Amino acid sequence: MDPEAFAVIALVCSVGGMAALRDVLGELPADLPAAVVVVQHLSPERESMLAELLAPHSRMELATGTDGAALAPGLVQIAPSGFHCLVTPDLRLSLVGSGPFPPYRPSADLLLTTLALAAGPRVIAVVMTGAGHDGATGTTVVHQHGGVVVATDEATSTDFAMPAAAIARENVDRVVALKDLAATLVELTGSVSSRDRGGRRRRRT
Repeated sequence: MDPEAFAVIALVCSVGGMAALRDVLGELPADLPAAVVVVQHLSPERESMLAELLAPHSRMELATGTDGAALAPGLVQIAPSGFHCLVTPDLRLSLVGSGPFPPYRPSADLLLTTLALAAGPRVIAVVMTGAGHDGATGTTVVHQHGGVVVATDEATSTDFAMPAAAIARENVDRVVALKDLAATLVELTGSVSSRDRGGRRRRRT
């Protein structure tokens, strides 16, 4: 596959994220022409079991991200605990130790910012349920570099603080119910892939 022909989806969340991720990944098709990177706030003192817990619910291949791993369509990579997850210009993960002190770990802002700089209009950033405001700055960068920003709505977010912070920056293109998120991502992924194959830049609606 042409490396320019797939979208890159970032799913970022905190409180309530496990259930939300399970629901979304369970509805995404195995052959989705997009790479997926997941960041959920986790304690750095405790090894993440997200990949093992989510794998039975996902049709896509799912793995814990490792330093230098390439993003690839059909693959979901989950940021490990104790590391910030960044993306390099050649679309590989770069893991950086997060250290013992807050703020948010792993950082959604760091992931989204580096992903926007690496992949520009191919990025689909999704801010899901969570406390605090992590992701709001990152979605600003995604928006400025031509990517699409999606947030889950208040009614279907366990904690609406993270989506609300992104929405307040006026960078969110769509606010959707959790049950509609997978279908939205399938639609947006097709739009990105078609545009890249045709050499056309997506027009916002």
